Amino acid sequence: MAVWRQLTASDIEPLMRVANTAHTELPESNSVFAERVKLFPDGCLALVENGELCGYAISHPIRHRQPPALSSLLEEILPEADQYYIHDVCILPRLRGQGLAKQGINKLLSIAERYPSACLVSVYGTSSFWARYGFLPPQSIDDALSAKVRGYGDDATYLERLETQP
Repeated sequence: MAVWRQLTASDIEPLMRVANTAHTELPESNSVFAERVKLFPDGCLALVENGELCGYAISHPIRHRQPPALSSLLEEILPEADQYYIHDVCILPRLRGQGLAKQGINKLLSIAERYPSACLVSVYGTSSFWARYGFLPPQSIDDALSAKVRGYGDDATYLERLETQP
């Protein structure tokens, strides 16, 4: 049975194997994940089955509508961070369809309740998946955010969720 637990620095190597399997078109360095675990461990989860890391979730606070560029370091979580950013939720294909993503996302959304809104960049055509959790495209975004989102690929879409939503 697979369970979610807090991600640790020792999980980065197996996390990279999962990430490199799922995100061949959007590679990130291990330093990105290691930094997120160090800066905001509460928002970093590991999905483990029989001692093997089979998925992960990375999230952290940001300033409103200022998600990091793909594969970039944060350096710090700014004290004025006022939005919750879900960077990635990734599960190996063999464990998909079992409700595990929902469990992990619900854990992240419980942290997101501390902020007025949450956001993410949807990739690989997953906008309808994220809509189930209340993440929708805002009416408009500025040019700087639009350019950053394009760095996640041609099909990338910026989505937001107000924490007043169910």
